[in-house]
Amino acid sequence: MALLPTAVLLLGALYCLIPVAWVLIASTKAGRELFSTFTFLPGTGLWENISDLSAYRDGVYWTWMANSALYAGVGALLSTAVSALAGYALAMYRFRGRESIFNILLAGVLMPPVILAVPQYLLMAQVGLAGTRWSVLLPVILSPYGIYLARIYAAAAVPRDVVESGRIDGAGEWRVFRSIGLPMMLPGLVTVFLFQFVAIWNNFLLPYIMLSDDERFPITLGLFTLLNQGASAPALYTLVITGSLLAILPLIALFLVIQRFWSLDLLSGAVKS
Repeated sequence: MALLPTAVLLLGALYCLIPVAWVLIASTKAGRELFSTFTFLPGTGLWENISDLSAYRDGVYWTWMANSALYAGVGALLSTAVSALAGYALAMYRFRGRESIFNILLAGVLMPPVILAVPQYLLMAQVGLAGTRWSVLLPVILSPYGIYLARIYAAAAVPRDVVESGRIDGAGEWRVFRSIGLPMMLPGLVTVFLFQFVAIWNNFLLPYIMLSDDERFPITLGLFTLLNQGASAPALYTLVITGSLLAILPLIALFLVIQRFWSLDLLSGAVKS
């Protein structure tokens, strides 16, 4: 009986990994090899493709990568900070309307982003921010799912007795949050940051609606424009594939860097305090 679940898991892993393997191998092929050689046979043009991609329009690809790093890095940091404050407040404080606010956040988690994209554009246009980098950054700062995770994690990881002890010792609410609550919530907030970073990095619809200047495009939108141009210039397909491979590398590096935080003990923050 154990063979069936194992087989299902292996099939699921193959289903997820085969496209990644295809991108990895196809990015090594020069334009003349892409459609003329066996699909999973490596090529000889990886460095040539990277060089051509870097030279395309004076390196606009790296501008797109920098834009994505800006949107995802700053957006994820601000979103994590807002989620930490809101989640801690919803978990630690009793006030009128708390459950109603939490239920509204749950409704926000279930709402597809496509429903909010057009209203967000209209709001940004009203204040004159449509087409600017702010129009991509501001909507991602408030994450219902991030607040939900922070609230659940704070309720489980921050003992009320420790918080009350800090208050009895004379610490203010901000000091209690900064010195006690925040260190205990750190592993959960790392998860929130990772989820938000990946979501913003991969976001396509919001920049597509908000931005018109390709110098402000993130990598997703930039590769989309390259793909569209590939219909009339097939040589650009190799650049799109190589660009897709390079766009994955920052996410892998981020995961490897921050995964150690998940091994922290929930009460390590209190010990350090």
